[in-house]
Parts: sequence; structure tokens; C-alpha cells
Amino acid sequence: MSTYIAKITWKSDAPDTFTKNRYTRGHSWEFDGGVTVPASSSPHAVRVPYSVEAAVDPEEALVAAASSCHMLTFLWLAATMGFNIESYEDNAVGEMTSMDDGRQWVSTITLEPQIAWTGDKLPTAEDIARLHHEAHEKCYIANTIQSEIIIKQ
Repeated sequence: MSTYIAKITWKSDAPDTFTKNRYTRGHSWEFDGGVTVPASSSPHAVRVPYSVEAAVDPEEALVAAASSCHMLTFLWLAATMGFNIESYEDNAVGEMTSMDDGRQWVSTITLEPQIAWTGDKLPTAEDIARLHHEAHEKCYIANTIQSEIIIKQ
């Protein structure tokens, strides 16, 4: 079993207006490798100046986590099958929608990876489809969330 730790830190910038919802949503995420990421609510959910546009919001982080997990699993599978990848780029998109009861959720995450292959052994379209399918099946994040994950090829 593995455990993963993230330290989330927020401090009030406006104690007098906190109960009126006039406070910064800016905070930080700190990870075990020493990386600190500026974070905030999405400006789509809470308007600026209370959200920090330059920071990562949880919705973006969810999309990035799904894309990153798929990519890392895909790269491992491709290497295992003897295929050489020069580069991999994905412009992943998450879509926020409403549930029947009105609650919001990221209902779909669309991955659109662009892969540059190199070497003598190049995959067929069938190989690539199988790699994406297996990567999706083995991705920890995809196995954790209930959002639909669409992979465009």
C-alpha cells in the first residue's frame, strides 16, 4: 500500500469580511518533494479578486492528474512493448456540468494526446488504440474518479 501526502495551507487576508465571503481563496499545496504550488478556487466559481487567476485550481488539477496518469501509464506500456516515443503532449479538457440534483461535478475529461514516435518499430493504429485502452484501465486516477474519460486519437 502507498500513501500520498499534500499539505494545504490558507491564511485569511480579511478577517473583518470573512463572514461576508470577501476573502482570498489563494492558498498553497506543498508536496513531499519540496514543491509548493500556488492554488486557488477557479475564477469560474469565485470571481477575481477573491480567486487568483495565476494559481492552479482544483478542477484544473483534477484534469492534469487524469492526463498525467494516463500519459505515464501509456509511456510505460509503450516502452514495455518496444515502441520508442520522442514526445507526448496532451491538451486535456474537463467539463463541469450539473447533476440532476443541481450539484456541480467534472462530468467528462477529454484527453487528446499528440504522440511523436521514433525508431524502427512503429505502432499500428491498432497498437495505439490498445495502448490507450490498457493505459486507461491501469491508470490509478481513472480508476479512482467517476468522471467519464474520453481519449481522442
